Amino acid sequence: MKDFAVRLIRWHQRHGRHDLPWQNTTDSYRIWLSEVMLQQTQVATVIPYYRRFLERFPQLADLAAAPVDEVMALWSGLGYYARARNLHAAARAVMAQHNGIFPRDPDVIARLPGIGRSTANSIATFCFGAHAPILDGNVKRVLCRAFGIEGFPGSGTVQKRLWALAEELMPKRHAAIYNQAQMDLGAMVCTRSKPRCESCPLDDICVARATGRTAELPQAKPRREIPQRHATLLVLLDGDRVLLETRPPSGIWGGLLSLPELPDGADVQQWSEQRFACRVIAVTCPRSGSPGTQSEPAPTLVHAFSHFRLHITPLLLQVTRGHAAMEPGWQWLDLAEAGNAALPAPIRRILDTLQTSGSKPLLSRKR
Repeated sequence: MKDFAVRLIRWHQRHGRHDLPWQNTTDSYRIWLSEVMLQQTQVATVIPYYRRFLERFPQLADLAAAPVDEVMALWSGLGYYARARNLHAAARAVMAQHNGIFPRDPDVIARLPGIGRSTANSIATFCFGAHAPILDGNVKRVLCRAFGIEGFPGSGTVQKRLWALAEELMPKRHAAIYNQAQMDLGAMVCTRSKPRCESCPLDDICVARATGRTAELPQAKPRREIPQRHATLLVLLDGDRVLLETRPPSGIWGGLLSLPELPDGADVQQWSEQRFACRVIAVTCPRSGSPGTQSEPAPTLVHAFSHFRLHITPLLLQVTRGHAAMEPGWQWLDLAEAGNAALPAPIRRILDTLQTSGSKPLLSRKR
């Protein structure tokens, strides 16, 4: 397919995206930030986060100098929080190891935290004119359909084949335009569902189109049963202040603030009083709203992670605080201030519901 790159470049000139906030610049910090945010996240979702980040951290040095908690707070709601921790760690690595100058070599870029081969190549291409192929989700889909490549693109064998093909197809000139064209085609035309094949510059040479297999290619990841997990989270409320604790740095919601989790089989009142030195006045079942009873199962909030689903049961505890010393990582925050904290999306929804209900029964319906 000798004219593959030519077709894409010509299409992009007329139909591609040219005015995204991170385009029309070679600023490595801005492009790197956008590349990390766009990992597994759509453009429309990323744009407001991207702009807020640049308002708070206009330069890489500003990001590196900031406390990680502040970075996590700005990232709150965007998901895949390891990206934020790695972003912060990479900024500090650039300052410490590269004198604050973002490296130009794709292999060196790929050694920074949170940056893989495709992201490194993309940054090097857009910022420094490197001749380097990319292989994000959109590009994989375009290549699998255009060339009729079988198998799950995430498998080692198929991915190796795709990298070889991507390298073979790279044009000698206009690498940045070509890479952008591939991403735009996958995002705008060769979409996961309902691709607009009639608008595709590869329409007449696409194997999937010719064989009627656009719905089958690329092949989906082999299905397996999604694990289900359950957690009871305690909303300890003293007046208008709620207790939050910092999650461990690894695992789900690493480094974010969350509601304390009740261990399996523990008595909610006894455990809360022993653990947090709070006297429990009432335990409110979200469904019944009856203080001091858990006779009915509380409604749950279901949050989907990439590899499991978490069923969250929130319990509201009206408490009075004792005078015991606070452990590191604990914070009593005013509900009105909690919205600015580094909270996972489901915890933010729980607290938002509590604030709007004025301490009425929490989560009166399944959300």
